[in-house]
Amino acid sequence: MNQPIRVLIIDDSAFMRVMLARYLAHEPAIQVVGSARDGIEALQQIAELRPDVLTLDIEMPRMDGLTALQRIMAECPTAVVMLSSRTQHGARSTIQALMRGAVDFVPKPDGMHDPQQIIIELIAKIKAAAIARPLTPAVRLPTVLPGGNLRPLPLMSSDPVIVIGASTGGPRALEQLFAELPAELPAALVVVQHMPAGFTQTLAQRLNDSYPLCVREAVNGDRLARGLALVAPGDQHLRLSPARCVVLDQGPRRNHVRPSIDITMESVVEQYRSRVIGVVLTGMGVDGTAGVRCIKAAGGQVIAEHESSSVVYGMPRSVIEAGLADQVVPLPNLAALLVRMVAHGRVGI
Repeated sequence: MNQPIRVLIIDDSAFMRVMLARYLAHEPAIQVVGSARDGIEALQQIAELRPDVLTLDIEMPRMDGLTALQRIMAECPTAVVMLSSRTQHGARSTIQALMRGAVDFVPKPDGMHDPQQIIIELIAKIKAAAIARPLTPAVRLPTVLPGGNLRPLPLMSSDPVIVIGASTGGPRALEQLFAELPAELPAALVVVQHMPAGFTQTLAQRLNDSYPLCVREAVNGDRLARGLALVAPGDQHLRLSPARCVVLDQGPRRNHVRPSIDITMESVVEQYRSRVIGVVLTGMGVDGTAGVRCIKAAGGQVIAEHESSSVVYGMPRSVIEAGLADQVVPLPNLAALLVRMVAHGRVGI
C-alpha cells in the first residue's frame, strides 16, 4: 500500500486507547485516524473516517465487541483485529469473533507479558489485515445432529496422517473444513494453528463440540488415532517421539512462530513417511514450506489452499511457488478432496 494504513482504535479504556495510539504512531506505515469508547461510538466513527483496519476490544459497555463486530460486518465491512484478554472467557469470545469475521487477534498487554512484543505483533497483524481478502459474515455451516463424536480407534498401518497448518484466517477455515469431514474418516489428523497459549484449547473444544470428528488439544504422551484430530497447543512445538508419542516443548521459535508447522510436519514425516498428507491453509509468512518439502521427499502428498479462498495468501503461495503442491484447491472443495485421497491411499497401500 502506498498510503499509510488508516487505523481506528476501539477500546473502553482511555489508557489503552492512548497507549496503542502512542505506540502505533512510531510505525510509518500506520496512521491512527481516531478512537472510540464502545461499539456505538465505533459505528459512527467508521462511517465518518472510513478506516482501513479496526482494533476492537471485546469487553466494552453499551455495545460489546462481539455485537459491534456483527454490526460492522453487516453495515460497513472493515478489516478487524481483536484485542483479547487471556482469560478463558476472553478466549471463547475471541474464537467467536474470528468465526464472525475478524481477521485476527492479539492478546491485550498485561503485567506478565512484554507490551513492546505485543505491539510488534499487533503492527504485523494490522498490516496483514489491510491486505486480507474481505471477510463476509460467516457462511451457514452444515448442522450436525447431537449425539457426540465417535470414539477414536487405533491407527491402522494403512491409515494416512493428515497434518494441517494454518495462520491468519485459520480458525474459520478449520471450522468450514471440520464441518464437512466425516466422523469415520480413516485417518489421523494433526492441526498446527498459529495462536498464543490458552486459545488453542478453546478452538479445539469448539470444533469438537460442533462437528463429527473428535478434536482436542494435544498433551504430552498422546498417540495419533483414527478419527482423532490433535491441535498443537499455543506457544508449544508439537513433535512425535520415535515411539510415535506426542512431545511438546517451548524450543526456539521457527519462522518467528511457536508452534511451528514446519517442525510438526518434519517430525511426523520421520515416523509415517509416505503416509503423510500435508495441508497448508491461509496465513502470512512461509511456515509450512520446509515441512511439505520433507513430505514430498518422503513420497507423501501436499495440498495448498487456493488464493480465491485464502484470507491471507502467504503460506499457500509460498508452497505453490516452490513447486511443492500436488493439489491447489479452494477451501469449499478441500474436505471432499481429503476424503478421496484418504480412500485412494488406503486402497493403494
